[in-house]
Amino acid sequence: MTDDNKIPLPELEGAGAMVPPMDMSAEQAAAEITNATVSDLEAVFDVPVKVSAVLGRTRMDVGDLLKLGPGAVLELDRKVGEAIDIYVNNRLIARGEVVLVEDKLGVTMTEIIKSDRN
Repeated sequence: MTDDNKIPLPELEGAGAMVPPMDMSAEQAAAEITNATVSDLEAVFDVPVKVSAVLGRTRMDVGDLLKLGPGAVLELDRKVGEAIDIYVNNRLIARGEVVLVEDKLGVTMTEIIKSDRN
């Protein structure tokens, strides 16, 4: 089997671990693993999470904040084109860039941040 046909195996701990049969193609086996993973996660599909895309930050006095009006420009700690931070439940999970989708702003993730959970 070449490196292109290798199938990532799920965690083999616990009774619910699934290993695809050997007579399946790589694509069929990958689909089976994906379907098993999706069905395992169905219980959490309705759990609400808070997602934030942070363009940048700034500090200012309350007096200056109260003077802001429509059209005011705030100087942020990021440069144009620099990656934005993507948080889920106040935890940094990715970096990305702002994109325009039809007439709405969106975010494309360009880097997943792996954190050590201790």
